Amino acid sequence: MIKRHIALKIRKIHRYLGLFLGIQFLLWTISGLYFSWTNIDDIHGDHFKNMEYQPKAFSDLMTPSQLNIKEGIKSIEIRDINGVPYYWVNKNQLFNAVDGTPKSSINEEEALYVAGNYMMDGLEISNVSLIEKTGKHHEYREKLLPSYVITYKSNENIKAYVSAMDGKFQTVRHRDWRIFDFLWMTHTMDYEGRDNFNTTVLRAFSLVGLITVLSGFLLWYTSSPSVIKFKKRFKRER
Repeated sequence: MIKRHIALKIRKIHRYLGLFLGIQFLLWTISGLYFSWTNIDDIHGDHFKNMEYQPKAFSDLMTPSQLNIKEGIKSIEIRDINGVPYYWVNKNQLFNAVDGTPKSSINEEEALYVAGNYMMDGLEISNVSLIEKTGKHHEYREKLLPSYVITYKSNENIKAYVSAMDGKFQTVRHRDWRIFDFLWMTHTMDYEGRDNFNTTVLRAFSLVGLITVLSGFLLWYTSSPSVIKFKKRFKRER
């Protein structure tokens, strides 16, 4: 039979492990509840977008092979920028799809045109700015820069992002998305960049969490009256 002082040590270890992990377990639970009770389409901001928008069809375009591109064409997409068709070639250069003129970036007016296509009607613009760099915790991270930020008057603090390089509507951010993003950080425990599931901190807490659960089972085994009575009976029968 396990001695009483050993059982007390196991109890103490279990208690301190629980205290150490309690805050993170609470964050995991809160974030998990939030994720399960929210509509991911709403988090993506679909209710602020013009979901019926269809890209404009263009005709009489020049063939891409006529463009003066020394390295050749590896990828190509078409962009509608202020009603003018452009080719986005090799993910680094815009060309007018009618006359082949290169375009280094779009301007503010063109960015508003693009955002107007993708955002719902009735939103009032409060500010437009250009950002050239973002940090690891910025809501517009790991996306093409520089980018125009179109801010709308709303309690949701809605912001639309349009890439200045290729004229593409990138994403929309709002209050609920930011809450989701913060809780996502606490869930993944990636406090540096938010999206990495293989952090050392997460692995360590997961391992310590497993140890805590196992110590709880061991504590039950060493202190349960039923187990103790069973072990005594088993010894007598032997």
